[in-house]
Amino acid sequence: MKHMEVVGVRVEMPSNQPIVLLKETDGERYLPIWIGAVEATAIALAQQGVMPARPLTHDLFRDVLDALDADLTTVNVTALSDGIFYAELVFSNGVEVSARPSDSIALALRTGAPIYAHEDVIEEAGVPIPDEQEDEVEKFREFLDQISPEDFGRTT
Repeated sequence: MKHMEVVGVRVEMPSNQPIVLLKETDGERYLPIWIGAVEATAIALAQQGVMPARPLTHDLFRDVLDALDADLTTVNVTALSDGIFYAELVFSNGVEVSARPSDSIALALRTGAPIYAHEDVIEEAGVPIPDEQEDEVEKFREFLDQISPEDFGRTT
């Protein structure tokens, strides 16, 4: 398992499909995961620290975990099969629940849980970006700083 950080979300053109981009914390590979618009908005809101007037689904899930005195300890991106990514939520009581990576990432950002990906998944779908292309990544980060959740459509 490799520790991953969330670089951000963007819209892939020309398909208009949102993606979330993860990066190895100790490497140069990036893992793009295609996600839905609602999940892209949820991830973008969490990254920007925006608190909606009413809790969104991922905020509600976090609040329920708090009410039950449970913690999300890790999010694991576990598999890639036929172009579909799979993840697991691992809780403090040892319970593991299968989930979509997009929902898992949105929840991890709200709870501070670390995100990991299996090496096999990174080997299959990861994209290495050498240091000389790091300026492109920086441009992407600047793009993320300028994007708002409204760019992904409806936020409620």
